Amino acid sequence: MAKKKSNNGFKAIIAVLVIVLIAVVGYFGYTYVNNDIKGNEEYKTEYKLNIIDGMSQYDVSQRLYQNGIVISDSLWSNWMDKHYPSFEYIPGEYTLTNDMSYENIASALEEPEIYHRAVSVCIPEGYNIFTIADTMEENGICPRQDFLDACKSKDGYDYSFIDDIPQSDTIAYALEGFLFPATYDLCENMEAREVVDEMLRAFANRITEDWRAYCAENNMTLYELVTLASIVEKETLGEGVAENIASVFINRLDIGQKLQSDVTIHYGNALRENGFDDDVVTSYNTYKCGALPSGPICNPGVANINAVINHSDTDYFYFFSYNDGANFYFTDNYSDFSQKWVQVKHTNTN
Repeated sequence: MAKKKSNNGFKAIIAVLVIVLIAVVGYFGYTYVNNDIKGNEEYKTEYKLNIIDGMSQYDVSQRLYQNGIVISDSLWSNWMDKHYPSFEYIPGEYTLTNDMSYENIASALEEPEIYHRAVSVCIPEGYNIFTIADTMEENGICPRQDFLDACKSKDGYDYSFIDDIPQSDTIAYALEGFLFPATYDLCENMEAREVVDEMLRAFANRITEDWRAYCAENNMTLYELVTLASIVEKETLGEGVAENIASVFINRLDIGQKLQSDVTIHYGNALRENGFDDDVVTSYNTYKCGALPSGPICNPGVANINAVINHSDTDYFYFFSYNDGANFYFTDNYSDFSQKWVQVKHTNTN
């Protein structure tokens, strides 16, 4: 019987210790959470929060947590649900610190330092990075140079398709070609990287299994596919000719013949005007480089990416557009091409 009492006494001690441990953990947990809610922080962290139109409480909570303003996104969301169940997040910029109480954060989120009015921006197929940057600045979304800087490197963007983009000193803008042409609902005074991220996300959502399969079957990267499609995009002026134009370039690539596309020279000129040196400019000139240029020369739409994949099965190696820009002449013979070109030029000058 003495042994049984001893066991019971030991169990009682364990039970007491567990209760004490739970109490201690509960106390420190409560204190930790309560200090965060009240803003009792020893070290100060500042964060500039940008809220864009359509952002949810979940989005805001994630940003507050990831940038050290609150200790838990769930804690913030639950607190807001309890105290401000009908809270509406206003698009704008807010400077927040981790030593602000939740009440002060909620109060600050009612009055943005800079309002972000919604802006709808249309980016047509074939716009290059400079035209897009101009459009963003003209609409008050972000400064032109900030947008260009945000497109220089693929670093910091979390999309698997950009793994295909090579690291090269001759690539002017790593993200050219992947800024998907579409109509975007943006806001004034956005961070350029947020704008670029939204455009990359739009591209990622359009990638199809057909694109991946074509690249795999033809030993081509997605980056090379988009580069070729960008040239087709700029060369295609009329309806129903993209597949034939794509076939010309593919036939040339297959035998190692230069693409010799004038639109790549135009892009090189734009690069030179924006401060790039001869090495970079030349790498985009398909009269000088051996095959594809260093990268895309614009941002093609889905139709012309598909035109490359579904290109016509032809023997064409040469083409030009007539003066109306809608009709094209295709041939497999250079002598025939030259004679026809002379005839067209003669007709147009008379």
